[in-house]
Amino acid sequence: MLTRILFFLIGFGLSIIGFVYIVSYLNLLSLGYNFLDYVHFIFGRVECLYAFIGIILIFLSIFIPGGKKYELHL
Repeated sequence: MLTRILFFLIGFGLSIIGFVYIVSYLNLLSLGYNFLDYVHFIFGRVECLYAFIGIILIFLSIFIPGGKKYELHL
């Protein structure tokens, strides 16, 4: 249970970091880049990929079933 919470918090932190960079790079659209160039740029940056890695970690920590007999099942 503790590892699941840890992975959730790590995923949350990574997604926050990644989405902050994605929003900050929206200024490229005002400089004349079109949307496809923006998306291509976002997928090329490692710090923007943190958002997608974080979302995957969050989903995995929520939806992978546990199996310990001492967990609280609601």
